[in-house]
Amino acid sequence: MDTDDLEPRKPIVKPTDLGTLSVDELKTYIQSLETEIKRAQAAIAAKQSHRHGAEAFFKR
Repeated sequence: MDTDDLEPRKPIVKPTDLGTLSVDELKTYIQSLETEIKRAQAAIAAKQSHRHGAEAFFKR
């Protein structure tokens, strides 16, 4: 048995078909993407903060 068979596979995410969306729907879609970007940036900042804190603690 191959160990790759035991790991869950990442789902394939298909891009949204923008041609079928109205202008208002596109604006809403952009707002949701911007919200998700801000959430990801906050997660990055938190992880970097934790890492810097750990590095400072262990460099004593």
